[in-house]
Amino acid sequence: MTRFWQGSAAAVSALMLAAIPPVQAGEPADSPITAQTMRSGGQQPAEQAALRLRHLDLSIAVTPEAKGMSGVAELTLEAQRPVSRLLLDLDTNLAVSAVRIDGAELAAGRWRNHDGRLTIDLPARTTAGQTIKAYIVYAGTPHVAANPPWDDGWVWARSPDGQPWIATTAQGYGCDLIWPCIDHPSGEVADADIRITVPSPLVALSNGRAMGVVQATGGARTFHWRSGPINPYLITINIGAYAELKGDYASRFGNRVPLHYWHLGRTAEAMGLFAEFAPTLDFFESVIGPFPFADQKLGVVQTPYLGMEHQTLNGYGNDYKPSVEGFDWLFHHELGHEWFGNQMTAADWDDFWLHEGYGQYMQPLYGRWREGEARYAAMMAEQRLRIANKSPIVSGRTRTAEEVYEAKLGGPGVDIYFKGSWVLHTLRSLIGDTAFFDATRRLVYGRPDPRPGNFAPRFATTAEFERLMTEASGQRLDWFFDVYLRQAALPRLIEQRSANGLRLTWRAPGGRPFPLPVEVSVDGVVQRVAMTGGSGFVPAPAGAHLIVDPNARVLRQSDAIDRVQAGAMAQ
Repeated sequence: MTRFWQGSAAAVSALMLAAIPPVQAGEPADSPITAQTMRSGGQQPAEQAALRLRHLDLSIAVTPEAKGMSGVAELTLEAQRPVSRLLLDLDTNLAVSAVRIDGAELAAGRWRNHDGRLTIDLPARTTAGQTIKAYIVYAGTPHVAANPPWDDGWVWARSPDGQPWIATTAQGYGCDLIWPCIDHPSGEVADADIRITVPSPLVALSNGRAMGVVQATGGARTFHWRSGPINPYLITINIGAYAELKGDYASRFGNRVPLHYWHLGRTAEAMGLFAEFAPTLDFFESVIGPFPFADQKLGVVQTPYLGMEHQTLNGYGNDYKPSVEGFDWLFHHELGHEWFGNQMTAADWDDFWLHEGYGQYMQPLYGRWREGEARYAAMMAEQRLRIANKSPIVSGRTRTAEEVYEAKLGGPGVDIYFKGSWVLHTLRSLIGDTAFFDATRRLVYGRPDPRPGNFAPRFATTAEFERLMTEASGQRLDWFFDVYLRQAALPRLIEQRSANGLRLTWRAPGGRPFPLPVEVSVDGVVQRVAMTGGSGFVPAPAGAHLIVDPNARVLRQSDAIDRVQAGAMAQ
């Protein structure tokens, strides 16, 4: 047992490989997970909320043929308030065999994990600010993702040449499918060392910088990665017989960003995708600010599922599909999360739309950057058709990831993407580019002047977003956010034509005030109608040709779109 804790990386890896229980003939390839393991975020017990994870040292060994893994997790935790036990999260498919606290091994009865909430009784109650080092040994056959990335877990696949191809995804159910963690946005790790042992010639990839490869016994190799601050669901494991494309990008901020793409053949298509890295990065840096993880890498790995925004190692599984926009939407969307999700992380899953709404909106903005307003308008029109308006984007209460992402659980579902994007589009039209991007930059970096080295990953809330937009614009915007974020139904614009003009009146959900200005084209001349008090009048001759909102700047109820959506549902 002493060798297990104190041996070299190679020795530890060999012991871990040997510790993985074999899968017996006829045994199912997956085991169900508990309701607790399916929860990510939401209300926390006070004892868990008191913990902050300062460092993670994680060693994992994987046996592809057995679909098994074993791990040693060393967690350095700070108790912000006195606690007498550690409340962590770990899938019960991964059995704990040993625990040490500050170097002292605990008797087996001092920990338990009946439902996915790993409870460890401490030798003594902590004081506020005390640091605890917890060493946890575990192993098992991890949960298999049934429909990744919408369903989380491990993916066991084969590359085109028949080699094992393994990946993890954990956004919805959380980090406890992989390692003992605090499965909540507040469980962000200040820094992490991640070691993955796999049989040769497989390559094991993870977040952060490559720190080296150690040859282990039995033909295995241990790959060491070191990450800076990272949210727990973003920690990823990717294993395969990868080829690598690499280069670097000369940032407009004076530094250089390492670029890496690990792929499984189809070299011409892989090189085509890799060629998108630098121009896409230049767009984000020009519009938002510096790439947040330039000291580590901009990494992308080909995955056996569609994709996921794993910090510094985004998953890509879009099969190099061509698109009329001229760029790969999946690569672009996941890269956007390096700013909106990884650098700026929602403090609660109720703020999930800050990740996905911005990530979705950056795509038509990129289309505009590349081709102009026509491409932007076309992409926004396509997104408009996908807004459901069944539940508000923001509830105002603490929620789990699934409670937000799943419409069947009463959440906004895909509206965090498409309605979120249209809210940002309408807001930018209302307050102007200068105010909009200034507030966005502050939301992402916590300051207006980000430069490499002067910012760190941060948490953000919808309330902060509202405050920043209000301050940047110099306008009262509570009426805007109350309707678009906290109501499901869209405002309706009533048009009443008369002999001398057009009367416009907003009808917002619940009769709320909604003085959103509207553009009207009168015989080709566009004017902005103030809509003070929720209504306005446009003088126009009886025979004038009038177009309301000719540039589609306003998110509002549409009879035409409602009919299209109803027809699609009927079919």
